[in-house]
Amino acid sequence: MPLSRRFLLLFAAVLPAQTPPEQAVATFGTTVASSSGLQGDIYLLKPTDDLLPNFRRKKPVGSIYTTSLAVTPRSFEQGFPGITDRFEWFAIDYKGKFWVEQAGVYQFRLLSDDGSKLWLNGSLVIDNDGEHPPQHVDGNAELSRGVHTLRVAYFQGPRAQVALMLYVLRPGDTQWRLFDTNDFRPPPDPAQWTEGTVKKVKRGSNQ
Repeated sequence: MPLSRRFLLLFAAVLPAQTPPEQAVATFGTTVASSSGLQGDIYLLKPTDDLLPNFRRKKPVGSIYTTSLAVTPRSFEQGFPGITDRFEWFAIDYKGKFWVEQAGVYQFRLLSDDGSKLWLNGSLVIDNDGEHPPQHVDGNAELSRGVHTLRVAYFQGPRAQVALMLYVLRPGDTQWRLFDTNDFRPPPDPAQWTEGTVKKVKRGSNQ
């Protein structure tokens, strides 16, 4: 399928026919499908799991959708947005695409409790895996103009907190902001859409 067709499908709203337009707004953790954001497939874990699982060996039990990862550190008793019957021992594998207009070095910060990882175009940029309290890891990648894939894997092990936040620092910016796919939409003309590349990756350490 041509790039323009695939990306057009990604950024076209895909909503259930029975959902009234005024209710079809995808917020964090919603079960309303929105191809303009990230799809998070949910997996159940065993109490012995202390690292992100091999998702290819598991079957998802559901999916949630969002345009940004913005779960601030909170008690596990408050739950994770979109997951109604599981407070511990679950994982979410988020995937989506975004458009980079200005080529350059993009810095990313991934905060989580427990483990998480970030990939861009299949390249591991941040490794924040393992059981731990809320902590963040920084990483950066030199991105070309065009369409890029993003994947964030996250797991919650045992209590007592949950957290998952992804920030970005774009070329020329001086302040971190939450990564939101709404800020990385493609040009209106599909003829201008191109495949993006990752030229260089620099991974950080736990902080």
